[in-house]
Amino acid sequence: MKKYLFLLLVFLSLHCWQCGNNGYSFRGISIPADVSTYYVGQFKNNALNAPPTLAIETSEALKEKIRRESRLILNETTPDVEFQGAIVDFRVSAEAPQPGESSAINRLTIVTSVEYINNKDENEGFKKNFSFFFDFPSTTELASVQTQAIEDILAQLTEDIFNAAFTNW
Repeated sequence: MKKYLFLLLVFLSLHCWQCGNNGYSFRGISIPADVSTYYVGQFKNNALNAPPTLAIETSEALKEKIRRESRLILNETTPDVEFQGAIVDFRVSAEAPQPGESSAINRLTIVTSVEYINNKDENEGFKKNFSFFFDFPSTTELASVQTQAIEDILAQLTEDIFNAAFTNW
């Protein structure tokens, strides 16, 4: 019983420490205490052949990632930090050549251009591209895996964007 009480005490102590440590957490998130709001603008779709909803899905996935994994509150009028972006590439390429003129694997790659604006500290902003891919058998049509591929790619892209903005690794 003493062991469980001790573990509870340790957990509560760590939780209190985490709440009062100026925005740092065990995940490595580093959001200054004076930053409390965010905004994600509607991404643009500048990629040929990309599904028409991809830009909206990307914007919404990033909003949801920030909402779920930070203490920031969405504010469309005067945010402390902002994200603007565009889908710049959506392509399928052959990746694993086989003897002859075929490949074993196709790769769907999505590239986004993201601008992060920190209205509290201009030196913290950036503008850069993020990309990720999904491999699938060449015998499979893209249409049959596209929904899952986009979900997987967006999960990694939003993770990369989030980490670039909010961690100091």
